[in-house]
Amino acid sequence: MPLIDPSELPARQPRPGWIGRFFHSDNMTFAYYEVAPHSEVHRHHHPQEEVWHIIEGELEMSIGDAVMVVRAGQAAVVPAGVEHSARANGPCRAIVVEHPLRQFVGGIDIR
Repeated sequence: MPLIDPSELPARQPRPGWIGRFFHSDNMTFAYYEVAPHSEVHRHHHPQEEVWHIIEGELEMSIGDAVMVVRAGQAAVVPAGVEHSARANGPCRAIVVEHPLRQFVGGIDIR
């Protein structure tokens, strides 16, 4: 599957206010999110490294002990196994890439 149009993928809601469209390459999982204002992802950790690229809006993120606001055009790297959380300050769109592959997000099977 060399060409992916995320708008054609099924929308899934792994957390309230987080609408994601997911696909995989051989080694990475991609999530295209549209996030409702004030929606949150609780503090958690997992074995995948994540890179969050903010397309529109901004997220307040905690990564380990650091708290930061990540704005459109910026990216944040979450190392594997590090606790992190995110909260949308307004409407937001983000692309999250994870390595290695992830099978479940928020209890939803994304394979």
